Amino acid sequence: MNERIQEYQEKMQKTIDHLTVEYQTIRAGRANPHVLDKVKVDYYGTPTPVQQVGNISIPEPRMIQIQPWEKNLLKDIEKAIQMSDIGINPTNDGQVIRLIFPELTEERRKELVKDVKKKGEADKVALRNIRRDGNEAFKKLAKSDISEDEIKQLEDELQKLTDKFVKIVDDMIEEKSKEILTV
Repeated sequence: MNERIQEYQEKMQKTIDHLTVEYQTIRAGRANPHVLDKVKVDYYGTPTPVQQVGNISIPEPRMIQIQPWEKNLLKDIEKAIQMSDIGINPTNDGQVIRLIFPELTEERRKELVKDVKKKGEADKVALRNIRRDGNEAFKKLAKSDISEDEIKQLEDELQKLTDKFVKIVDDMIEEKSKEILTV
């Protein structure tokens, strides 16, 4: 593969990696510890991820249990979860915090699928923007000592690469939508 194309492949791969992380935070009716990835707890004045201040486990398919390493963090973790956008109220029994995920309604599932598609479409736009940037860079090369045939070949390679990554995004959208709609 041409090293000029390699640069754009890496950018497209980062877009796919970003989408993967986005999709991990969307809950599909089952408890998934990744919903806590963006939740930060005030730990001695420093915003710290929940995973770094306690043990996270899934004792049941629709429950996440957080056992803080320091008991005095219970209230802070509880507050951080309430302030986050995961939409679940934590229960605190003085020892652990439990998050109980309700069954998703059909309407909520459809909303989540729309969200999945929206995020996927945004990433497809990002992929196309990377392609556009590449094509513009190739056109600038035309002013130097590279032939039009070589530029055309680079543009064709970049288009094939873009098509490949757009297909990956489509497959990810399909897979995540299926996961959400499965009751």
